Amino acid sequence: MKKNIIKKLFILIARKLGLELIEQSNLKFINEKNNNKSIVIPLGKVKLTRKISDLLIIFRTNIDILIWDQNKKRIFEADKIEYSKRCLISLIKSMKSLSSLRNDIKLKLIVIDNSLDTSDNNEFKNILNKSDIEYKIINHKNDEYKNKIQFNNNKETFGNLSSLLKCYETAKLKVKDLVYFVEDDYIHEEKCLVEMIETYERLSSQLKREIFICPSDYPYLYTDIDQSKIFAGSNRHWRSINKVLCTFLVSKEHLSKYWDNFNKTCLIRNDPFEKHINEIFTKEICISPLKSLAVHITNINSSYGLSPYINYMKLWKENENV
Repeated sequence: MKKNIIKKLFILIARKLGLELIEQSNLKFINEKNNNKSIVIPLGKVKLTRKISDLLIIFRTNIDILIWDQNKKRIFEADKIEYSKRCLISLIKSMKSLSSLRNDIKLKLIVIDNSLDTSDNNEFKNILNKSDIEYKIINHKNDEYKNKIQFNNNKETFGNLSSLLKCYETAKLKVKDLVYFVEDDYIHEEKCLVEMIETYERLSSQLKREIFICPSDYPYLYTDIDQSKIFAGSNRHWRSINKVLCTFLVSKEHLSKYWDNFNKTCLIRNDPFEKHINEIFTKEICISPLKSLAVHITNINSSYGLSPYINYMKLWKENENV
């Protein structure tokens, strides 16, 4: 009886002081800095049984092609190098944000450059050298897979398949935990990687399984009325999806488990291009954020492009310089 009276009195005093106990039975306050728990008010805590140790980022770029498979102009109508640079700058900022909060995660960046003229590597190197992050640049030659890829009657398509296969095979050799495949026309919010990683840990721990994460809220996901499951992530809502493009986060386990799907994506021009990747989502969970954490900077009328409710001019200007 005395304990109950003291407990009720303590709760009243805490509320008078502007504090709220999430676990009233144990008289515990919120500790948001505890890396072993994910806390979302008022859903309470999730014990993180799936902790991320390493994140490999594979950045695929080709400044020779403005928009693959389309005869359109991108929003802002700039040269391709400008999109690639701003994407890289935004990615570096997001990596730094993650490093500042999570020094328990080892980060590495690999740039796979499919451009014919590699002189633009110097611009990428200047940006990367200012960042003080671990990186490597691979100058990929399409002919590396000339005996493997069946589609060779279109140089741009063949190059796209070849560089994508290089990304997947590089990840297969180098990934230790998670790999984030990212194309050179996605501008990231600074908090993007933090939210992706912490949401991955939270949901994977809850679901007791590995997941896929797409950082973009594509407009084409709203053209059909498909059923979605809604999840509470680290700091926002996420929805389940059954289609992605070529920018997404995946675990080493799933990369290995579904290697045949990844490999077949690159051997011939499929319709849709990501057909074999999307087949995975009949068995596994893939989620995208509401709203976008990274935006696909493409043509304004593209259903695969501009996410809704984003200030594009602000993002564009913020990532002009490192």
